[in-house]
Amino acid sequence: MTGDDDAPDRSGRDASDDDTSGDDTSGDDTSGDDGASRPHAEEGWERETVAYRGISRRLAAHYLVNLGGELVGTDDPAEATRVEGDGWRVALSTETVTAAAAITLTEVTAEFAGDAEALDELLPQYRQKAMRAGG
Repeated sequence: MTGDDDAPDRSGRDASDDDTSGDDTSGDDTSGDDGASRPHAEEGWERETVAYRGISRRLAAHYLVNLGGELVGTDDPAEATRVEGDGWRVALSTETVTAAAAITLTEVTAEFAGDAEALDELLPQYRQKAMRAGG
């Protein structure tokens, strides 16, 4: 058993909850324009989904590389859909969302899977890098 489907969602939300409309969300929806599937989770690993608007997939991949990850399947952060680090994996996807009647934004969703200790260290650092203040 790989634990892929049994990895607990750290947010405590039901796995069928697929809302990714907020700044920091959990769920299993990766049906965006160029969505990647959920990353493989080793037995005992946990999952968390984080989505941010106003950053590109290139920037999200760049942040994850700066936090110790390596791009998987490409050398171009703009094309990256997978990043792996020590004790964690991330699948990146993007979706164009409507913020107001005529305003659309790119929303980047990062599906994290990893060892609890690795995610406890990685997620706050990623959130700090990916957060954008309005203004």
